[in-house]
Amino acid sequence: MHADEAHTDEELVLRLIGSQFPQWAGLPVERVGAAGTSNAMYRLGTDMVVRLPRRAGDAESARREHEWLRRLSRALPVPVPAPLAMAEPGEGYPYPWSVFRWLDGETPVAGRPLAEPALFAEDVAAFLTALRGVDAAGAPASYRGDPLASRDADTREVIAGLRGVVDTAAATAVWDAALRAAPWQGPGVWVHGDLQPGNVLVAGGRLSAVIDFECMGTADPAVDLIAAWYLMDGAARRAFRAALGTGTDDAMWARGRGWALTIAVNELSYYRETNPWMATTARHVIGELTSVEPESD
Repeated sequence: MHADEAHTDEELVLRLIGSQFPQWAGLPVERVGAAGTSNAMYRLGTDMVVRLPRRAGDAESARREHEWLRRLSRALPVPVPAPLAMAEPGEGYPYPWSVFRWLDGETPVAGRPLAEPALFAEDVAAFLTALRGVDAAGAPASYRGDPLASRDADTREVIAGLRGVVDTAAATAVWDAALRAAPWQGPGVWVHGDLQPGNVLVAGGRLSAVIDFECMGTADPAVDLIAAWYLMDGAARRAFRAALGTGTDDAMWARGRGWALTIAVNELSYYRETNPWMATTARHVIGELTSVEPESD
């Protein structure tokens, strides 16, 4: 998936566990999917998961998650990963790695309706409302904590490179509208930073857990509105916005569209040949963004 990622497999995980956590040696290890872009995931036994960062940049978030997820979890309405152990490089693997509690649930698929789309949308809104309400004193800045305008040149270049793949004129129009919106003037609030299908779990059509907080930190709350296009259709989007309340004004909604667009076009450009699941998701999001007029959301 990445030219510079570290190789991992089940045998490596068994060696790492045996050398650093002998109390868990002998438990079965099984790779979990292959779509995760930042971490290779391996289920350990029945109730744990090992996360191995793929690249050096991905490893930087591991200690931050261990520090902050315990604090955040007490305020959130759905489960989030519970850190169990922080581990060091070893056995030829070069990065710090971690063990978390396993969370049950299914990964949604972009464009595939859930059994309870409106209730799911309200669940996501409740999660974000609770997250934004956590005291942000001392919190780190999110990976996506910069103003949307700081991504302008890169986003336009990536959109141009997708000519013939997506409707670049429509994508540019969404981007222009986002940049015209009034910027966020308040202090940064807690955000997850990457609310897309691979980072949430569902059960019975409802949100059952939120996972992978690699991008977490403080930012414009519009960053987390990407969930409206990555996880929902038009009707669910309307329920989502209504559940968020009057604080989600037109300017914030437009910035949220902009964040969804810049993330999706970059993902489609980067993963077209290496991660079909990510590329398909990104293409779907771009289609949602460019086929619906902003005021009809």
